[in-house]
Amino acid sequence: MSRTEKDELLIALLAENARAPVAELARRLGLSRTTVQARIERLEREGVIAGYAVRISEAAERALIRAHILMTVKPKHAARTIAQLKEMREVRTLHSVSGEVDLIAMVAAGSVAALDSVVDRIGELDGVERTQTSIILATKIDR
Repeated sequence: MSRTEKDELLIALLAENARAPVAELARRLGLSRTTVQARIERLEREGVIAGYAVRISEAAERALIRAHILMTVKPKHAARTIAQLKEMREVRTLHSVSGEVDLIAMVAAGSVAALDSVVDRIGELDGVERTQTSIILATKIDR
């Protein structure tokens, strides 16, 4: 089913605050509470809304030590390595890339020691041939 302008606005409102009460969403959309609840359920059923997540405050995020870890992975080991990285809670994002490295992970840890442990664990994964880590000092643009 195609999404309407109201669906898009509902999605935007939920992106701002996924915990907003249905009554508030209904008021802001100019729709009944029952209609908004039905739209949310339809968007979830259709897979448009895949889930709800916690957004960490900027202050809490700034307190973390973040780094990009570039990895070279042995041929035929990529799927297993990716599965192991997916299980590591410190790995925020993982990209497969072209060029000299195969994967780039963005990781976050509570301290330099914790980050060092993450780097060691990644380096010890079967299939990871080499890593290169760059600690993020500051984010200049975040869109």
